Amino acid sequence: MMNEISVNSQKLEVVASFEYLGSLITNNGDTIKEIKRRTSIALQKLKQMKKLWGGTDGKTKIRFLRACIFPIATYACETWTLNKAAEKHINAFEHKCYRRVLKISWTEKRTNKSIRQELHISESWLLIQIKQRKMKYFGHIKRHEGLERRIMEGYIPGRRKRGRPKRRWVQDITDELQMSVSDAGHLAYDRAVFRRVVKGAKFRQGHATE
Repeated sequence: MMNEISVNSQKLEVVASFEYLGSLITNNGDTIKEIKRRTSIALQKLKQMKKLWGGTDGKTKIRFLRACIFPIATYACETWTLNKAAEKHINAFEHKCYRRVLKISWTEKRTNKSIRQELHISESWLLIQIKQRKMKYFGHIKRHEGLERRIMEGYIPGRRKRGRPKRRWVQDITDELQMSVSDAGHLAYDRAVFRRVVKGAKFRQGHATE
């Protein structure tokens, strides 16, 4: 049973999720619902721009896609925790966008690889952009004393439930940098060095846990 919270003698409603500053916050910290919600909004906008995808070349279409559609899908992505399900959904959304702007029907049986080659796009481009933004945000948090840093570095006493622990936000950072949170934090204090490390990171696919 959850404790009741009151503000000025008014009891706050207990909910499973709520929207705050444009992002969906859930009571279990799972971000997959927010990722699916953002990609759904982006696909709706993609449909509204269908007249645009008819008469322009592929290069121009990709520019519009990255400037107008992907930012809708990746709003506040710095706060996401990327497990296997999240990475799979992001990659599927990216390729769905490519197929729609190029007007490729599923009956053509084109592979995702052939579409990327046609557009000269590297594998999991969108996912890599999200991970880079997360790493930059991590560096920003470590260089500034604020609430975000206290939350990230905070420790909650007690014992957790049995079973595999859920993937933590900071694991995305340590997995990509292949170093501990402490070492990554020390590295982040030097903005120039950390920026070079993020830019040169070789983002690996499929390593995230559930």
